[in-house]
This record gives sequence, C-alpha cells and structure tokens, in this order.
Amino acid sequence: MGPDFFIFDGFCSRLAAETCAVVASVNYRLAPEHRCPSQYEDGFDALKFIDLRNHAVLPANTDLDKCFIAGDSAGANIAHHVTVRACQNPHELDKLKIVGLVSVQPFFGGEERTEAELRLKRVPLLNVEVTDRMWRSFLPEGANRDHPAVNVLKAAKLENVEFPSTLVVVGGYDPLQDWQRRYVEWVKECGKEVELIEYPNAFHSFYAFPEVVEFQMLMDNVRDFVRKK
Repeated sequence: MGPDFFIFDGFCSRLAAETCAVVASVNYRLAPEHRCPSQYEDGFDALKFIDLRNHAVLPANTDLDKCFIAGDSAGANIAHHVTVRACQNPHELDKLKIVGLVSVQPFFGGEERTEAELRLKRVPLLNVEVTDRMWRSFLPEGANRDHPAVNVLKAAKLENVEFPSTLVVVGGYDPLQDWQRRYVEWVKECGKEVELIEYPNAFHSFYAFPEVVEFQMLMDNVRDFVRKK
C-alpha cells in the first residue's frame, strides 16, 4: 500500500484540514524486497528533497521553520528514526527545521514478550504472530528483534541531540502498548520533551476508521500539539 491508498490519502487530507498544514506522505520502499534501513533512507531523502526544492513542490506560504514529522504504526517507527538522523546531521538540511514528532501507536518491539503482547492475542488487526512475521521481513538478514530499529531502548541515547518535542499516542487494545510506553520513558530519560496520550478503548490502527470516536480525538490532539509549537 502506498500513500495514494484511500485510507492513507483520506487520513492525510483530514489531518491537513484540521491542522492547516501542508502534509507530504512519503512513498517509501517496502519490505521484504527492500529491507531496513531502506525505509529510513527514503524518509530522510524526502526531507532533503523538500528542503532543496521547496519552492517547486510546496505552496508559497509553507513555513519550513515549523516542520513536524509524523507517522502511524510502522510509519511512526520510520518517523522516529528519520527524526534522529535529521537531528544528528543538521548540516544536511538548510531551511527545514523540525519542531515536533507525532508518533501514533509506534511499531516498536524486542525479543522480550511483554504483558500486553501475551494478553492481547485476539484483538483486531495485530498480534505477536503478525508482528514477528513483519519483523522477519523488515530486519537485515541475521538480526533479531533487539536490533535498534526495533528496540529503540538499545539505540544510542539522545542526550547530545536536539530532538524535538514528541507526542505519542497509545491504544488500550494495542499489543504494542508496553513498548510504546517504554519508548516514552526512554525519551524522558534522554532529557527530551514528550507527551503521552492514551485512548483506553483504541485498537491498533483505529485511525483507519473515521467512524470510531477516537479518530476525532486524535485529530484534536494532533491539532493542539501542532498549534503549541
């Protein structure tokens, strides 16, 4: 599925309207044909393209001083790693300034089985069998789930990086919720600003269903987060 898939296109269009922002959805390469770090490279290349060609591809009133990187599920994993790279290599971006990261149900994990992964085996869309299969398709050959792409707690700390303010959204019926909360605590331990919002009744990828109440809650929370920056 690419950014023109009707669910993603509809979500991005609604998000643009709610936040009064220009939204660019990245058509990154997919696994297993293209394994990690291809997706991170594509995300960062998109930032560089916007930075260099902004007048050609963006509306004239676009404010590159207030760029937010956002993603949901696997896209939130990509958004985190792209943001880290951008912050570690600020010389590669001339005009574009990242002021926030929106991470909706980020797809993180590890070799350990968490309480939520063991408990939530029959919830909609996602369980550990599915996530294990996805990680096997995504990771470099020979890597396990404690690879830093999966388990960010194994990655280098962010103390010496100007990492932006981060919003993390967690669902109460998401098997990945324990990893997402650990991510929030890890960002805090790195001395960075992070806000956690939890929707107790939300399952993984709830935002693909505009009819659920949490969909508008998400739009409201993201809009408020963007307006504060």
